[in-house]
Amino acid sequence: MNTTSALNTAGARPLQFPIPANVYAETVVSVKHYTDRLFSFRITRPQSLRFRSGEFVMIGLPNAEKPVFRAYSIASPAWDDELEFFSIKVPDGPLTSQLQKIQAGDTVIMRQKSTGTLVVDALTPAKRLFMISTGTGIAPFASLLRDPDTYEKFEQVILTHTCRDIAELTYGQELVAALENDPLIGELTGGRVTLYNSTTRETSERMGRITALIGSGKFYTDLGIDKLDPENDRIMICGSMHMLKDVKELAESLGFHEGSLSHPSSFVVERAFVG
Repeated sequence: MNTTSALNTAGARPLQFPIPANVYAETVVSVKHYTDRLFSFRITRPQSLRFRSGEFVMIGLPNAEKPVFRAYSIASPAWDDELEFFSIKVPDGPLTSQLQKIQAGDTVIMRQKSTGTLVVDALTPAKRLFMISTGTGIAPFASLLRDPDTYEKFEQVILTHTCRDIAELTYGQELVAALENDPLIGELTGGRVTLYNSTTRETSERMGRITALIGSGKFYTDLGIDKLDPENDRIMICGSMHMLKDVKELAESLGFHEGSLSHPSSFVVERAFVG
């Protein structure tokens, strides 16, 4: 499954409830379904919105007097004219059960403040940047990989993406494949970005959780790289809570220290991720 719909306002559905105060009401530009569990969508960007690549916003739908909002990492870079999101589909989820049905021309509402810990300013400069993700946790890295600031601060970027099934890896594969042809950052990314995929359920060329692959040494052997070292490396982590805990513990055992905007250091974790 890989379908896309583009903006056609003639088919837009009328709003059922008034837009709450102090939120943006934006129009869905396009929707792309990757599997029966994953989809991405793009919406118009409010002219007044400013954010750092890697941050998240709270989004919802105008389908109730008190609409449900959930944290969604912005997958598009800070310079983009539109906002992109990558979402899981939860059949009985309070938001995603309806969000997965959106079409081009529909309205998505968004709170006006962006925030988050997965920003390059929370890390001190180093040679290599490791972006560790599972599932839709790749979204903030989609933003950072398309931001020139990432390549000013790091010489090499290694993105890991672990999903249950092969088809769920498509978003990341398309993302990385498009980097070198990007008109803004293509010249910066050539030969500097490596994608390392694995699956945990469906049989593929590389199986296993990223912590097991790193712990066994297969990760380093597959890539032909030196082991993680806080002197030369920085780590960003986003995905399932189990993965966050395991990778955080692994990083700390290797001598990495968690950073923040006020105290930049050698790794950061996004704890607001849901999916």
